[in-house]
Amino acid sequence: MSKKINLFANLKTDFASGLVVFLVALPLCLGIAMASGAPLFSGIISGIIGGLVVGYLSQSHISVSGPAAGLTAIILTAITDFGAFDIFLTSVFIAGLLQLGLGFIKAGSISNYFPTNVIEGMLAGIGVIIILKQIPHAFGYDADFEGDQSFVQGNGDNSFSSLFEILGHIQIGAVLVTVVSLVILISWDRVPFLRKLKLIPGALIAVLAGIALNEFFILTGSNLAIANTHLVSLPVPKSFDDFKEIIVTPNFAGITNPKVWITGITIAIVASIETLLCIEAADRMDAQKRYTNTNVELKAQGIGNMVSALLGGLPMTSVVVRTSANNNAGAKSKMSAIIHGVLLLLSVVAIPVLLNKIPLATLATILILVGYKLAKPATFIHFWHKGKYQFIPFIATLVAVVATDLLKGVMLGMIISIIFILKGNLKRAYSFKKDEYVDGDVIHIDLAQEVSFLNKASIKATLNAIPENSRVIINAHDTVYIAHDILDLISEFKEIRAKEENIKVKLKGFKEAYDLENTTESNNHVTFEHYYDVAKRKLIKKETAETTFDDK
Repeated sequence: MSKKINLFANLKTDFASGLVVFLVALPLCLGIAMASGAPLFSGIISGIIGGLVVGYLSQSHISVSGPAAGLTAIILTAITDFGAFDIFLTSVFIAGLLQLGLGFIKAGSISNYFPTNVIEGMLAGIGVIIILKQIPHAFGYDADFEGDQSFVQGNGDNSFSSLFEILGHIQIGAVLVTVVSLVILISWDRVPFLRKLKLIPGALIAVLAGIALNEFFILTGSNLAIANTHLVSLPVPKSFDDFKEIIVTPNFAGITNPKVWITGITIAIVASIETLLCIEAADRMDAQKRYTNTNVELKAQGIGNMVSALLGGLPMTSVVVRTSANNNAGAKSKMSAIIHGVLLLLSVVAIPVLLNKIPLATLATILILVGYKLAKPATFIHFWHKGKYQFIPFIATLVAVVATDLLKGVMLGMIISIIFILKGNLKRAYSFKKDEYVDGDVIHIDLAQEVSFLNKASIKATLNAIPENSRVIINAHDTVYIAHDILDLISEFKEIRAKEENIKVKLKGFKEAYDLENTTESNNHVTFEHYYDVAKRKLIKKETAETTFDDK
């Protein structure tokens, strides 16, 4: 039975962190909805459900769910193909249903196989993306939408070229807001008397200061006033009918359309993988090192996507950016994610006009600091000191995440890690007691615990390099299993080449009954214990632990 969690045990810190996540999530929800070709409120609805529903059902303590940038291309293509947002919502409902099923069949366990260096590389890559994407907003240049993580942007620029574009579009007012916000955020963590004000997050003070500074510019008629295009742009419902139009329900008539199912399956797969990656990253970020039941998380995400679809919201995942902001703000439990959902809901109903006064420069400053903490130099130094087998997958994942996307980056990191594991296993398949061969030498080959078909090439090359008139001792005392291919290789070496070139071969630790032709098993590796059992069934007495191929 799982331990019951008191959601109100850390309400002070969770409220402060929930408020920070709300400020970060608001423009991201709107930006992702806009990039997806969906109604702007669909992003807000997804964020609300991600906080209230998934936040409550999830067992993760610091992860935050909402609309994800990784799904924008899928959503935009689907809405364009279907020609109707309500038909697309049917795909989202199907995706949620499939995720619920994945949770019940315990598919979440695959997250246990993500290497630490790959997860850290993914986080550092996301950190670099955040910094690159938010620097233009910090200078008042908003050519790219909030929440975009693609290297190549919709306007033809990329994450690097857009930095040079800033030079011709700097807004001095936005720069001043960025500087003031940065001073507040850094001081809030370092000045002793400010650190005592834990209930009031520095991000909130930075936002209020940004609003106040821009309002001062407006009231004084200064040309430093920030344009409306560089402020949060939350739609403002003017009547009850406007609120009713926000809720779009799925058109289940499209359930017979194969494309609807294909889109639903695609969303389920991509959203589930991104969620599992984020949960693994969240558990690593958690200062208390608590672990999340990933199968429960898939169920929570599935229910969340089904509810979001029924209310007209976008599909969601657990999101690294919001989760990182939540962790950096000091979240102690999932109550902070729930609070962020409540605040999103209240913002739509009560204070959209006030929220639309927030400069994007302030929010960009908050996110840049989040990105720095994800990609801080200490992380690079840590993996550098761990050696090339840890550093190369880490840096490859980071670069690929920045240059392509999260899933491709992680896939590359996984492939490189697997190659290194195989390479390590090849090296550990056996060891030598002598580095160079000379005629007449005794050569010792000690086999490892596991010798698979992957070791065939290296063992074959080693045996081929043994000179004439040598004596070879192959030791298998520590071996647990050996592949048929390796046994055949050793047997052929003894029966053909060893006889032709006067090479004496002795096996140590091998059992007598290697009657491969008479075994009925068809698996491609056979344990030594299995051979011993076969020997007993054939009533072959084990006389010694040492035999030689050249015994007559």
